[in-house]
Amino acid sequence: MPLSDILSRIRDTALDCDRSAADVTLIAVSKVQPNDRVAAVLDAGQRVFGENRVQEAMGKWPDFRATYGDVDLHLIGPLQSNKARQAMELFNAIHTLDRLRLADTFARLAQELGKCPDLFVQVNTGAEPQKAGCLPDEVDSLVAAARAMDLPVKGLMCIPPADQGPAPHFAMLAEMAARNGLTGLSMGMSGDFDVAIRHGATHVRVGSAIFGDRTAAH
Repeated sequence: MPLSDILSRIRDTALDCDRSAADVTLIAVSKVQPNDRVAAVLDAGQRVFGENRVQEAMGKWPDFRATYGDVDLHLIGPLQSNKARQAMELFNAIHTLDRLRLADTFARLAQELGKCPDLFVQVNTGAEPQKAGCLPDEVDSLVAAARAMDLPVKGLMCIPPADQGPAPHFAMLAEMAARNGLTGLSMGMSGDFDVAIRHGATHVRVGSAIFGDRTAAH
């Protein structure tokens, strides 16, 4: 689906629920996509992208940034503490803060680097054992701890269980964000970003609907 179609759907959905499309940021998820597909989306004007792995992003984005200028890069995959420095140097935002130890690492590195990307706390709204993210009852304490370290916590992120309707999970995330005075909601992917926007999403992460099926890329 062309980028313009996705942007039109975002605009129409936002207007339909009395929101401004300018309040919804489209993150084009470029993980494991070949460079020619990414370049085509850059050529179409998109400048906000999401990657799952630090190593893959490091091999891709310095060259693209040299060619296309400033690209707003978001890490949307789980982050190991030993990759935190590289992530903080490369990404404008990290959506996967999910534990106190990682917050400690960010705080220490922020002192060293003199900067810190925008941070979103990832919440495992379905309490799925195989999935990253803090549990819903841990959100308030993690947000408070990160704020006490002067970390720039902008919002919350979730990936609802694949076998459940996303709306209750988006509603839960929005309620937790409001309770903590957070305005950022990173939620919604190719199959459900319309629903996420209706529940207040400020960042939607769309990959296959823009780039096509990843498995077809190899």
